Amino acid sequence: MTVHREPRGTPGDAREAWEHALASSAMRDVDFATLSGIPVRAAYGPGDVPERGQAVEWPGAYPYTRGPFASMYRSKVWTMRLFAGFGTAHDTNGRFKEILRSGGNGLSVAFDLPTLMGRNSDDATSLGEVGRCGVAVDTLADMADLFEGIDLSAITTSMTINGPAAIVLAMFVAAAGAGGTPPAALGGTLQNDILKEYQAQKEFIFPPRPSMRLVTDTIRYCNVEMPRFHPVSISGYHIREAGATAAQELAFTLANGFAYVEAAMAAGLDVDELASRLSFFFNAHIDFFEEIGKYRAARRIWARWMKERYGARSERSMQCRFHTQTAGVSLTAQQPEVNIVRTAIEALAGVLGGTQSLHTNSMDEVLALPTEKAARIALRTQQVIAHETGVPHVADPLGGSWYVEWMTCELERQAEEIFAHLDEAGHGSILEGVYTAIEDGWFQREIADSAFELERKLDEGRRIAVGVNAFTEGNADEAPATLRIGPETEEVQCKRLAAVRASRSQAAVDEALAHVATAAGDSSVNLMPVLGEAVQAYATIGEIVDALGGVFGRWHEPSAR
Repeated sequence: MTVHREPRGTPGDAREAWEHALASSAMRDVDFATLSGIPVRAAYGPGDVPERGQAVEWPGAYPYTRGPFASMYRSKVWTMRLFAGFGTAHDTNGRFKEILRSGGNGLSVAFDLPTLMGRNSDDATSLGEVGRCGVAVDTLADMADLFEGIDLSAITTSMTINGPAAIVLAMFVAAAGAGGTPPAALGGTLQNDILKEYQAQKEFIFPPRPSMRLVTDTIRYCNVEMPRFHPVSISGYHIREAGATAAQELAFTLANGFAYVEAAMAAGLDVDELASRLSFFFNAHIDFFEEIGKYRAARRIWARWMKERYGARSERSMQCRFHTQTAGVSLTAQQPEVNIVRTAIEALAGVLGGTQSLHTNSMDEVLALPTEKAARIALRTQQVIAHETGVPHVADPLGGSWYVEWMTCELERQAEEIFAHLDEAGHGSILEGVYTAIEDGWFQREIADSAFELERKLDEGRRIAVGVNAFTEGNADEAPATLRIGPETEEVQCKRLAAVRASRSQAAVDEALAHVATAAGDSSVNLMPVLGEAVQAYATIGEIVDALGGVFGRWHEPSAR
């Protein structure tokens, strides 16, 4: 039987016909733009994708747009990591063990605000904050309690801390060693990303330049002593949570990465010694395709810059490997069960974007620290994606989509404009450009402007937040039970700290702190060994910070202009 086929015509004819039909269609009165404000067309075709987005690329091959590894999740699914920490170290240890029993294969430690700021639990400024947003860690005794009964050689451990990160790493190494695990057997990540603190999260202690010395000292230490450990996780997460756009998150994060590379190279490290040890931490926000394009652009940009600008030769140095966390800022106090839906969509974007590690937020985190049940649902969300959807069977399954390729190239283009600004500000150095942009408040202004623009759209109803400015039926429903951290936690922690002080040798502490101050004044000395001596003498985190601060000074953010 002969089948009659109409002439197909040229692609240009088809596009012209589509555009004619589109022009005559009725449109909804909404802003057709991404969460970050990038206008998007009604459809995309091959003519919309820049040439670099049309190249035939494969996962595991430079520039790694489609993933850092050839087999991706066929070899190993992403690490399912849950962020946990509350109350005392003993309290959090119980939650860690529950996470591991439920199938989690990595721990991520949340510290309370006093610890993040390098202050002791009994400091006057810590009142009311001890154990509230994470676990309180004052001394090595707390770190030992935190991981009691957990085989640290069998899991990876991430610690989200920055200003006092080197001190916490010294505590972690000492506690692991006392439990029989040597530094070389420890796997995991220290966030230790001080630059983004000045830009977004504001948990800085010392000025930028001496703080960068602490970062480079941890990199040098881990290069020798901890081959399985990532000494820096360069974080865009907090930049995005502060209100940055996707392009700003992408560019500010990678620029910080370039700055760490330049600082470590200036300290004498070979580019391939240090770059292969760096990892990244991105936000998974609610605009699905924008997020996937962001991850793909990050890999492409990092590979190209490391090879062409910094002379990296190792493939591992050019591979942008990253952890992802779903967007806390997207969660709503209204109808909190809907947050399960948001988190699932955001987690799926992270997986389709090729993340190596993933944390899913719990539905109740906008109200309080997560309950055990809510944390389990968050973990089950990842397990459904991994084991029921079939998504991990194929690497970069959306690669080749004209829209995804266009979005990847557009975010890359916007990021490159930001790099050009920083490069010019630093007179050819991204590191100096980042310092300058921190010191004159440029990053802070850019993020504030973006946050204001999004809030304006929400206030005007040009962007919908389900349960907040639309679909509010159910907002009066009873809120779910939340985890309560009462004042008794602070009392217990302060008593624990007092007992440690009473049992330690004050002479040994004083001597160790004097060594810290002396070493801080000599830039040729790596501070990690002397910090190790101080924590093993049971010096507190606040005492060590004060010893460093006496030499480094304290940072006071300039007012925005």
